Amino acid sequence: MRFTRLSGIAAIGFATAIVTANLFMAPAGLPLTGADEAAVSAFFSAKGHVVGLASTFVPAAWVLATLFGAGAVAALWSSERERGEAWSLVGFTGLILQNVTFAGVISARLALTRTDPAGVPALWALHDAVFTLNGTFLAIAMLGLSVGGLRAKLIRPWHGVLGFLAAALQFTSASLTYSIMREEGPLGLIGLAGWLLWVAWIVTYGIRLIRHPQEQRTVAPAGR
Repeated sequence: MRFTRLSGIAAIGFATAIVTANLFMAPAGLPLTGADEAAVSAFFSAKGHVVGLASTFVPAAWVLATLFGAGAVAALWSSERERGEAWSLVGFTGLILQNVTFAGVISARLALTRTDPAGVPALWALHDAVFTLNGTFLAIAMLGLSVGGLRAKLIRPWHGVLGFLAAALQFTSASLTYSIMREEGPLGLIGLAGWLLWVAWIVTYGIRLIRHPQEQRTVAPAGR
């Protein structure tokens, strides 16, 4: 199997893993950013098993995200090298940084299941800050891989626009971290909208990478 095709499958697997984890957490009542500390304490003390179950999907998601990013670089690099650019590396860096940052988010959630009520406020505040600021790295990933994909004609214009819109929403959310952390409110919907678009963007990118080797074989004979 070609590496780019494998990386495309990894992109879809990554999206599946993070959506599945959220399907466990959201119905269980995971508090939103800025939630009341009493509600946070009650959730993590009562639903620790749900947090633990959802966290089992996350290490696989990080591996899959890394494979996706490496495959995107492999598909774009020859075209970028000719132009003296490295947008794919910008995007890959964003993916790696979001893996590292989200490790802090998951660590905080797991720690909250074992923390006494007195320690909840500080730990939840740290969780909210890291969780929201992570939008910066998602924005970098989508910006780099969208620009690189468009310039190499790997992705279609509407897909690039989707990536730019999702990146703008994620970056806006990260920039408003202090306000979003203060209390639950409509500002939190900015990051949620960006996250939903991010999932759609990465699934579509995965499909393009899966088709990429086949398209190359189809085009090659015509060029001879």
